Order: sequence, then C-alpha cells, then structure tokens
Amino acid sequence: MNKLATPPKLGNHDLRVVALGGLGAIGRNMAVLEYRRKLLIVDCGVLFPDEAQPGVDLILPDFEYLAGRWDDVCALMLTHGHEDHIGAVPYLLRHRQDIPIYGSELTLALLAPKLKEHKIKADLHRVVADEVVQAGPFSVEFLAVTHSIPDAFALAIQTPEHTVLHTGDFKLDQLPLDGRITNLNGFARYGDSGVDLLMVDSTNAEVPGYLASEAEIGTVLDAVFAGATGRVIVASFASHVHRIQQVMDAAVAHGRKVSFVGRSMVRNMNIARDLGYLSVPGDTLVRLDRLADLPDDEVVLVCTGSQGEPMAALSRIANRNHQIEVGPGDTIILASSLIPGNENAVNRVINGLTHLGAKVVHKQNAMVHVSGHASAGELLTLYNITKPKNVMPVHGESRHLHANAALAKKSGVAAENIVIAENGTVIDLTPGGAEVVGQIPVGFVYVDGSSVGEITDSALKDRRILGEEGFVSVVVAVDVVDGKVVAGPEISDRGFTEDPKAFAEVIPAVTKALEVELANGVTDVGQLQQTVRRTVGRWVAKTHNRRPMIVPVVVEA
Repeated sequence: MNKLATPPKLGNHDLRVVALGGLGAIGRNMAVLEYRRKLLIVDCGVLFPDEAQPGVDLILPDFEYLAGRWDDVCALMLTHGHEDHIGAVPYLLRHRQDIPIYGSELTLALLAPKLKEHKIKADLHRVVADEVVQAGPFSVEFLAVTHSIPDAFALAIQTPEHTVLHTGDFKLDQLPLDGRITNLNGFARYGDSGVDLLMVDSTNAEVPGYLASEAEIGTVLDAVFAGATGRVIVASFASHVHRIQQVMDAAVAHGRKVSFVGRSMVRNMNIARDLGYLSVPGDTLVRLDRLADLPDDEVVLVCTGSQGEPMAALSRIANRNHQIEVGPGDTIILASSLIPGNENAVNRVINGLTHLGAKVVHKQNAMVHVSGHASAGELLTLYNITKPKNVMPVHGESRHLHANAALAKKSGVAAENIVIAENGTVIDLTPGGAEVVGQIPVGFVYVDGSSVGEITDSALKDRRILGEEGFVSVVVAVDVVDGKVVAGPEISDRGFTEDPKAFAEVIPAVTKALEVELANGVTDVGQLQQTVRRTVGRWVAKTHNRRPMIVPVVVEA
C-alpha cells in the first residue's frame, strides 16, 4: 500500500475503523471503532514469534493509537478465547484497568488466569448468544458462531447511523459437536436491515468449497486408535476443547486412560471440564505419574506442541528433552491445522519423532483435523446472506485478504466498496461508503521476559547475527601522541571459528589502518573503533564470506 497521510478529523456522523493487528499475519487481532469520540475495541490478541525474532516471548498490538484517549474507551468486546484474540488483554489493562470487558463464559474463564498472573482485577461481564449490550453509543449483539473453540461469537455493532458486522473467527459447520451452529438467521436479519460494513474472517479464503464437519474427525481418530499397538500421544491446541473431547471419546471406546501434559493444556482442560464444556467419563483421566503402571496400549497422552513450539511438550519429546520418551510402537497424532510460518518447526518435530521410531499421523496423511475458519464456499454463502454494502477482509495474511476480496467481488460487492487494509490503515464509514482516509504508525511491541516494548527491531537484528554469524571482539591500545599501536590488537570470537590462529592474517592490517588514521590526526576513539570494525569486517567477508557482529574496543594508553 502506498504511503498515506495522517487521517483527518472524524466527521460527526461517520464511523472510523482502525485495525491495530490481525492484518497481514495470523495473530494479534485487535480493531478499534470510533464514533463521536467514543471508542470500542474488538479483541486484543498476541502474535507468537517466528525464527526471525529470537528470544521474544510474545508480540502485542501497538496501543500507541489509544495514548491519551483511554478514558474514551467504552468497552472491549471479545469474540472468543483463543490466544490471538485475548492474549494481550492484560497488557492493555495496564493502561486502564477498569475497561468493561464482555465475552462468553469460556472466554472469560480462559482470560481469568492471565489476569491473575498479572495481578489485575478486571471488570468482566459474561454474555450469552443473542444478548445485546450497550456500550456508550455502540449497541453490540453477540451472535453465536461455530469455531474450533466453544462459545465463539460474531458481533453486530450498531450506532445510530451504522451497522458493522464483525464475524470473528467462524465457519459454517452444520454438525458441530456441541450442536451450537452459526446463527445464520441472525446474519440474515442484519442482511435484510442493511449491513454497512462486513469485517470478515479471511484465513481459509483460498480453500475451495466447504469444510468437512467436526463430526467426521471422530471416525478417523477411532480408526487410528484401533490400529495403535502402543501409546497414543495427541498434540493439539490447548484451547481446542472439541478435539480433546473426541480424543477422550476414542480413548474410552478403546479402553485407554488419558493424561494431560503441559501447563496450559492441564489448566484449560480443567476449566473446560469444570464449566461443562468437556465431558470426562468415569475414571478416564489419570495423573501423569500413574501411566507408568499401565501397559502402553492403555495409555493416551494429550499435550501441547502441534505447531512445533520449541518449549512445548511435543518438541521436547522429539528432542529427547522430556520425561516422556517415545519409540517404536508409539503413535503420535498432530490434531491441528498448520499455522503459516510454522512449517519448518513442525517438520523438524515430525522428523525427530519418526527418527525415534514413532508413527506420526498428521493432517497431510489423515483427516485428523478440520480448520475452524470458513472456506471459500462458506464465505460466499455469508456474503449472499448478509448482502453487505462494504466489505473489509480481516484475520489473515495478505494473500488471504486478497482472496477474500475476490470472493466478495464474485458475490456482487462492487470493487470500490471492498477495502483491503494493513494494520494502521484508517477507514471511515460515511454516507458515501467505506473510504481509506489515512494511516497511523503501527509497530511490533515485543514482550521479552519482564520487558514490554523495550526490544527493538535493531536489537533483534543483532540477536539474529549473533545466532547465525557469531561474535568477534577486537581490543587494541593506542598512543595518540606518538601515533602508534602500543598493545594488541587482541581478537577473540564466539560462534565463529575453532581455529585459534584464524585472525593472525588480519592483525597487521588492523595495526596499519589505525596508524594511518593516527598519522592523519584522527584521535577520536569512536572514529578509530569504526576503522577497526571496517578493516576486520571487510577481511572476514572476503576471507570467510561471513558477517559476524564485530565489537571493537580502542583504549588510549
């Protein structure tokens, strides 16, 4: 997108929409709607780091847009309980703790431990399907949708002059495990009365047709369990209650006991069980330390790590860095979709488990998972039901957003009424339609341990260089009066070479370069250090084709 200007003042009868995350990547979903100086926030999630962001724990939306306007925020509306929609809420509440938060019973229950960990007492409001909430000038109806977690909602947001329909994450599964189907009647009702802007999930816009039903997964899991001769280990998202229920049912059918592995899995499944979303028959669930007393063909382990996360249970098992060891006879099931960007990490886990002798079942060789996001056929159905005047694809990478836009156009939405935005793009809904009016700066906010926002892109670049190219330090003492090098250069390295004489060739070059600079009257230590860095850097690049981090230290004798 071309560089846009700072957005103008919002018209008194217009509605402004700004995505602070969720566009161009799968994660950190957050949108802000503004009407007559009042703000409504939809979701506040995290993005998980990739290999290019070493040491980073989480990536948050950029809240700078809200700076100085926290008192204008009427409420935070949560569509469902996935991390990419609720994970950043505690960080948001650091700016204003009493923002009213609305969400389903399960969503708020999954949020509660995060708030407790951050020592935040929030203003939480439980809502049910079809409930209407008034928050300032915004009226919000919560419409039930089917997703890969129970209790998900779409939001019908109305002001006196506008109707915005935000689908959240959804699909049109006609046979969901809990019988709670997407409220197409509600969507149609708003379609008949007029939808000014449809903000619609784009994740599976490239996938043709309709998705299979969740109910079909149970049969496949049952067949995998029937053919397993040893332990069965299932890796899934810690929030995928429906999938865990199917695993539980298959375990019962085949006389196996189940144990949860991983802190988030144990916590979330206990919450789901306590609230009645997960049914655990009889004595099926056992403690992990009890499994050692059971034969392998009576054991099921349910763990995290389906995306190859390095610290998750399955990755540690594959790396033989866990109390659980796998080998021939064990069956591993990766019961989740592959999030874009995680391909290499997941393949490493699969290869590691296969090398240890385990049989690995995943979506590419068996239908052990169905996505929670609507495919192209389902999106077209939604467009035909809601008949939106304007469309804004959300929740997806650039290719997903464009594919969704193409579907909207096929369904009859005029091209000029389809907005493909980036994070920070400002869209105003006016009597003339949805118009891009500017851009605000939106960056990545990194959480690294206890620090929030202190890690910069420059620091991450340094980390990548250290991890990939190594580190070289050069210490030298100079006499600026006599214009000579009096000690050194002493060169040491980490992660670059094991040869103690590797830098012998460049030492005379460093000495010569410094003495030339001194002879020319250069006495500034910073300039002399730059001379050392350039000399060593050029030699390393030419001789070794490497670009390590070079730290020169020049001391005046």
